[in-house]
Amino acid sequence: MAKGLALSSSLRARFRHGCALMAVALLAAAVPSALGRGSSAAASCDLFQGRWVADASYPMYDASSCPFVPDVFDCRRNGRPDSTYLKLRWSPSGCRLPMFDGLDFLQRWRGKTVMFVGDSLSMNQWVSLACMLHAAAPDPARVSFSKGDPVSSVRFEDYDLSVVLYFSRFLVDVVEEDGGRVLKLDSMQAASSWLGAHLLVFNTWHWWTYRGASQVWDYMQEGNRTYRDMDRLASFSKGLSTWASWVDANVDTALTRVVYQGVSPSHYMSKEQESDGAAPASGGCFQQTRPLQVATDGDEAAFPEQVVVRGMIASMSTPVSLLDVTALSQLRIDAHPSVYGGPGRDGMDCTHWCIAGLPDAWNHILYAMLLDQR
Repeated sequence: MAKGLALSSSLRARFRHGCALMAVALLAAAVPSALGRGSSAAASCDLFQGRWVADASYPMYDASSCPFVPDVFDCRRNGRPDSTYLKLRWSPSGCRLPMFDGLDFLQRWRGKTVMFVGDSLSMNQWVSLACMLHAAAPDPARVSFSKGDPVSSVRFEDYDLSVVLYFSRFLVDVVEEDGGRVLKLDSMQAASSWLGAHLLVFNTWHWWTYRGASQVWDYMQEGNRTYRDMDRLASFSKGLSTWASWVDANVDTALTRVVYQGVSPSHYMSKEQESDGAAPASGGCFQQTRPLQVATDGDEAAFPEQVVVRGMIASMSTPVSLLDVTALSQLRIDAHPSVYGGPGRDGMDCTHWCIAGLPDAWNHILYAMLLDQR
């Protein structure tokens, strides 16, 4: 593991020791906004700029027929009365997105492992892909499902394909010690479990911002220095630098493709509301049934956390594709569970996404990216 955390350049050393934000801003423009480094189509088509168009054939699957959907994402089962949010298809401005072919995916990734590593937004995308493939598998499909902490898996037995979720809020470690729960910005002891996967899709961001009762750590630690707190964007950058160094030192690109999910936006009225999860009489995503607008503008300002992600990827020696879902997802205030998060759940969820729904578009784009990179 020491080798995995060794920094291979002075730039990554500056990232790890707190100068990341300035370097990231300078590097952000170096990351392609479409298909990722090494993509032949990146110059001609940005898959993440476009519009949402009505499509009567959608959704791609019926969530009630997918055995992997947790209650918290199954908005229709939880009583959501409207269905327009299910009937929207993402259409890039500069090209036609290839039709998602789940059977082709199953055959192309036969004998392999696709692993999502991250928080509950990774769970959102993992469940979506599992349902898309389940709907495409010829009957009678032999599928096994195991649910655990931190690993859950859907295995398509006829194709020897495993679609795995490794749940990790921060990618770096949170460790229980005598003084409390410590978020270790430069430690990734669990990372060896990710080796051997043929596709790794990483994500982290939202848990770095939480405070109060939603905060799951008591201290941060970097090296021998312990902090009560620090600027959350700076700590996120330090943690992501640890991840980037591990990927560069440990991932065999002849075996494994690496994707970063990008930043999934929330639609709360305030950061305090996001932490509390309280359901208001109005505002946020409550009772929203239409997108904010149907098309991206093409000149959206990047959130600071997006700048960190783009710059970190640009600094890496390992090719990492950015699934840059922020702008297209920002339009979809209608696609959250809102108050339809399931039995026993109070408050409002404007962070996650209904299944079926928006994450299907993320996986549709991911499929196109993988086709382009084959």
